[in-house]
Amino acid sequence: MSLSYEQLRSVTARAAVLLQRNPGPMSLDGTNSWLVGAPDADERILIDPGEDSEEHPGAEHLSGLLASRPSLVLLTHGHHDHSGLAAGLHAQTGVAVRAADPAHCHGGAPLSDGESLDAAGVRLQVLATPGHTADSVSFVLAGSDDADGAAVFTGDTILGRGTTVVAHPDGALGPYLASLERLRALGPARVLPGHGPELDSVADVAAAYLAHRQQRLEQVRSALDRLGPAATPRAIVEDVYADVDQAVWWAAELSVAAQLDYLRE
Repeated sequence: MSLSYEQLRSVTARAAVLLQRNPGPMSLDGTNSWLVGAPDADERILIDPGEDSEEHPGAEHLSGLLASRPSLVLLTHGHHDHSGLAAGLHAQTGVAVRAADPAHCHGGAPLSDGESLDAAGVRLQVLATPGHTADSVSFVLAGSDDADGAAVFTGDTILGRGTTVVAHPDGALGPYLASLERLRALGPARVLPGHGPELDSVADVAAAYLAHRQQRLEQVRSALDRLGPAATPRAIVEDVYADVDQAVWWAAELSVAAQLDYLRE
């Protein structure tokens, strides 16, 4: 069986990405597994090891690709394409896996908003960014003295291409909008997402996401005026998302359901 990851690619002096070959309408090019650490450190923090399935080999294949043993595994959220390999990696290496949701922790405590994580010669700050899912978090890497600027690992809260789904009922639009505001406040930090390419300035990207969400809300309001207050999420998707690939309409239905809850509240 061939390895299910692309070659490790350095993005900044302290962050490199390992792309899992699991492309799809929701995962874009595949899941980005991030290795984070100081250039002279022997260990690395691993963010989002990826999924485990018959098509995508297990933890032993991932550990064979790592340049060094991870000192800590972090999850941006519990969706299988980010967390599936975590339990196997913990069983194989003993490394602690930490996430906001205790159900996805292995040998480590749940993450807390504002917590600082010191490992592999770097410090990451945990930023609770619920909305895509209730347990979504981002990790902020402050700028270093060697001109390697600040960066934020956003998981699925901000993607490298397109916009993300608010995965109702676990995800909710109100918290998601608040999370985007928190990310916008980080200013020009670089976006290192869970899927897709890196982006400049989380402030600019978050502002664009907020504008997009407001536009969609207005479109849903207009659809309710046309279709009536009892319109189903599917009916609204067919009206508002007619120009979107039908392969992702199921995801659009989740976002519309979240938008309807938000408007009712």
